[in-house]
Amino acid sequence: MGRLILSVIIFLCVYISFAVVREKRFLWVWGGIILLYLLRIISPLESIRLVNWNIIGIFAGTLLVAELLVESGLPSAVASFLSRKAKNVGWAILYLSILSGFVSSFTENVATVLLLAPIAFELAKRMKVSPVPFLVSISISSNLQGTATLVGDPPSIILADFCKLTFNDFFFLHGKPGIFFAVEIGALFSFLYLYYVFRKYTEKAGEMEKKKIEDVFPIILFCGLIAFLVLVSSRREMFEKIGGLGTMLFGLLGVLVRGRDGKVLKRFDWETLLILCGIFILVGTLEKVGAIELAARKLGGFTKGSVFLTYLLLVVASVAFSAFIDNVPYVTAMIPVGMEMANTLGMEPYLFAFGIVIGATVGGNITPIGASANLVAFGLLRKKRYNITFLDFVKLGLPFTILAVGSACVFLWFVWR
Repeated sequence: MGRLILSVIIFLCVYISFAVVREKRFLWVWGGIILLYLLRIISPLESIRLVNWNIIGIFAGTLLVAELLVESGLPSAVASFLSRKAKNVGWAILYLSILSGFVSSFTENVATVLLLAPIAFELAKRMKVSPVPFLVSISISSNLQGTATLVGDPPSIILADFCKLTFNDFFFLHGKPGIFFAVEIGALFSFLYLYYVFRKYTEKAGEMEKKKIEDVFPIILFCGLIAFLVLVSSRREMFEKIGGLGTMLFGLLGVLVRGRDGKVLKRFDWETLLILCGIFILVGTLEKVGAIELAARKLGGFTKGSVFLTYLLLVVASVAFSAFIDNVPYVTAMIPVGMEMANTLGMEPYLFAFGIVIGATVGGNITPIGASANLVAFGLLRKKRYNITFLDFVKLGLPFTILAVGSACVFLWFVWR
């Protein structure tokens, strides 16, 4: 019991640090792990075994290829094309939001915002309107669609680890539509909401400078990576053995061919990589000492064994918590709890696990501090001296979140209950 209490206290301290500290948060994660070592709750060798290195390889390799894809000029060229085709400002915002969602299905959300932000600012300047709705809609759209595929966002990678999902399983799993379709239904309803909000922007879009693709190699490399993941996903054993290794080889190939100047490695998100490894260790420790099973029993007693109440509680809690804290530690801690509760109820874990991930990733859209992409968008607007308040963000993000999460989770309920 003492080991359990100490493990929970250390995890909670790390968790709270994520809500308070915004820089170098990996230091808190690994500080907690060092405490676990010193207290002899786990050993360094055990911690190595708790990390899913296959998933880490997929995350790192995909991120390297995505960095090169940004340099290719493809996303900028597509954004420029869509913007020039827009008949008015409202549709320009919607087009950029759709593009943001698509790019985020395969690229980290912060990178998506940084990629599209200059285009949004230029477009708003030419149209003589505020760039605030452009940046906010790009940010919240990227957070939603990042959940659609295995390579879109860290929570998706964490989901794949716990539920043993392949790349293809995000689309179809055991003959049923996977989480991808739930996300797309959420995207459809949220798009209708954005259309309602931005329909008043009827100013003409005007002409925007045409962007060209500068390098086709990263595009070929990216397409090859997706084809590889689809191929190895045909067999779960093969995916778990070589999925991460193969993805890393794609990333290293890109660095050797196009990243010798070191810029790609400098921009690489090392902090998230360290956090992801550390969170695997912290949550693995909680599972080892019995904290996950205890939490599942307590929550199960609260919902009195009702599948619907349990599902509702997990989704609502995910949305509420992720509006103010990072979704990576939350998802990593709660998916095992949801899976244990599903096991207690004698059902598959997918309904609860999918609901937790969608609630946590989209819930971050409620506030500007709920997701890293939101913080970046908020910071870019402030840096260019555009006035946007916390409440301004909530006014757009809250209805978006309710519609997206609500529609996606209703779909999941009827498919996976």
